[in-house]
Formats: sequence, C-alpha cells, structure tokens
Amino acid sequence: MSYELIVLLAESFLETVHMVAVSAFIAAVAGIPLGVILVTTGKGHIMENKKLNIILGSIVNATRSTPFIILMVAIIPLTRLIVGTSIGTNAAIVPLSIAAVPFLGRIVESAIREVDYGVIEAAQAMGASPVQIIYKVLIPEALSSIVLGITITLVSLIGFSAMAGAIGGGGLGDLAIRYGYQRFRPDVMLATVIILIVTVQFVQSCGDYLARRLSKRY
Repeated sequence: MSYELIVLLAESFLETVHMVAVSAFIAAVAGIPLGVILVTTGKGHIMENKKLNIILGSIVNATRSTPFIILMVAIIPLTRLIVGTSIGTNAAIVPLSIAAVPFLGRIVESAIREVDYGVIEAAQAMGASPVQIIYKVLIPEALSSIVLGITITLVSLIGFSAMAGAIGGGGLGDLAIRYGYQRFRPDVMLATVIILIVTVQFVQSCGDYLARRLSKRY
C-alpha cells in the first residue's frame, strides 16, 4: 500500500468521523426530545395531546420509510439552502441528520415506554410536575437503553455515510467508489471495508460498555 493511499484513507476516515459525529450530535439533541414527546403525548400519559402525537408520528414514519439514498437526492434543494452546496462532507451531514433524528426518536420512545408506569404514578403522587417526571424519572430510568439507542444510531450513520459517497458525500464511501470501484482497485475497496468494520466494532463495544455501567448505576 502506497503512502499516497494511506494519506487518502486517513483523510477519508476523518471526513467520515466528522460527518458521523456532527450528525449524531444533532440526532441526540433533536431525537431524544422527540422520543420523549412521542411517549408523553400519547393516550393516557402525562402530557396527552392526541393531535400532536399523530402529527409527529406521521412525520417520523414518513421519514423512516424513505430509503436513505432517495432521501439524499430528494432534499438536495434543502441541502443547498443550508450549506450552499449539495456535494461534500458538510452537505452530507444534512440528510444524515434528517435520517438519524426520527430513527433515534423511535428508539428513545421504545426505551421510555419500558419504564414501569408505577414509578411515574408514584412521582405524580408526590406532586412532581410533568417536566420533573421527564428529567428525574423517565430519562434516568431509560438512560441505559437510550445509550444503546445512540450506539445503534452511530452504527447506522457510519453505514449511511459510506452510502453518501455514491453522490459525492465524501468520506470512506466516496474513496471506495472513486479510487476503488472506478479505478478497479480491489485493495482500496478492501481497506475501506476493513476500516469501517473496525470502526463499527469500536463504537458498538464502547456503547455496550457505557450502557452496562449506567445500568448498574441506576
């Protein structure tokens, strides 16, 4: 493997890390509250709001049912409006974030639904407000599962980021297509696959470890 190829792999890996990290941060900031709202506005819950729940649920379902490659192409005008271009690492962050927010939102929703409602009723009996119940009961009780959900989202984003290379999104996927597939370089393809596998394994292992620690703590 030449020095030039090693440099390209390193640069592409950093681009992938940048895309995934920023998208995951946006997903966590928007997806966790989304999941909480989907649960708490449901029938019989602490902030029941049927209309809001149906609207948010429909938007989430519509976004999640759209294949990522189609989503990337469909929102090109929005991507250009936000970052000024539809090509490159920063441009890929827009569809990655839009895909990740509802994905994580549903995972967080599932995690919070697992919290025993008896705990919520006990908090209500002690005079806790809905906001206090969310921050002092629901999120702490579901934190371990939420961390696992974030881990799953990160792993999915790594795969999506590689897919983004198909339309010039940068990162390892772009390198694999331009230098591997189009130039008939199987060594480049193999190197990118190995890097992606190792990265996913590292992320999954860290997420599992953190979730176990949080589970013991709470």
